[in-house]
Amino acid sequence: MSAAAVPYPDQTGLTVVIPCYNEVDNLAHSYAEIVAELGEFDLELIFVDDGSTDGSLDVIRELATSDPRVRYLSFTRNFGFEAAFSAGYRYASKAWVLHIDADQQFPAAEAHKLIAAAKAGYDAVFGVRTNRQDPMLRRWGTAAFHFLGRRVLRIEIPRGATAFRLVRSELARRIVDLRLGTPYFLATVPRLTNRYTTVPVAHRARERGESKVGMSFLSSHAIELFVGFSRRLSTAASVACLLASGIAVLLGVAGATGLLGGTALTATLLVLLAVALTALSLTVRSLVVVGAGQPRPRQYYVREASVAVDEADLLLCTSPTREAV
Repeated sequence: MSAAAVPYPDQTGLTVVIPCYNEVDNLAHSYAEIVAELGEFDLELIFVDDGSTDGSLDVIRELATSDPRVRYLSFTRNFGFEAAFSAGYRYASKAWVLHIDADQQFPAAEAHKLIAAAKAGYDAVFGVRTNRQDPMLRRWGTAAFHFLGRRVLRIEIPRGATAFRLVRSELARRIVDLRLGTPYFLATVPRLTNRYTTVPVAHRARERGESKVGMSFLSSHAIELFVGFSRRLSTAASVACLLASGIAVLLGVAGATGLLGGTALTATLLVLLAVALTALSLTVRSLVVVGAGQPRPRQYYVREASVAVDEADLLLCTSPTREAV
């Protein structure tokens, strides 16, 4: 379907995906704000409970009971941020998906800026924080992450893009259905389309609950991106191992022939080191190439839902709506 043929949210409606993990204090507030600010649209709200243990699912059930626009998916355990929004994207029924986190740090009213920008013919519009209200360490970590990804490893990532975004549902589902080993959405969008842009949006401090995003999360997220979307790191590691093994061989030969001081044991150890480094180099490359094509578990499993869920995504589902999509 061409860009011109796809209607915009104010024409056919909007699916708002709200991933949440232990956000019981924010859910009702988030719902109220989204409905108040975006109630002019034909709304569908999909809450994705990422294995919460604080009663979040109970609140979501109540919202779904009182408002037919609210739907939900609940995972069998905590599968992580990427899995949570991916499930919401996959089961969105409207032509456009708006992603808003449950912590309310992105005001729902800012979505109008994304929608206005999309009308220029874009497939995806990402919000960029103009006054980020997060701890300094997180801001520095994000800056370093984007610098390494964009400038050093040459990974195409929308500059300053965040999870606050508006995406064509067709594009979002295509990305989810790729089932990548490292399903990093920001870096996958540019691989599928060049019709994306960013717009400045407001940002505010978290008022309730605790952030689930720490340095360990950011670090692991960054490593997945750097390894999954660039071969520069694995290639550099392989080259370094090969160079080191070559140097070790030369030193071993020099030690054995008397060109360098030392004993035969030292020479033997250097030769063994050369063999080990060569094997490590080949192993690294093998894991990258072979591992990319191996079967993997699904990104998430759903145990309860108020929407029709694909049988392959279900595990111990107790919802009355078990039929496959």
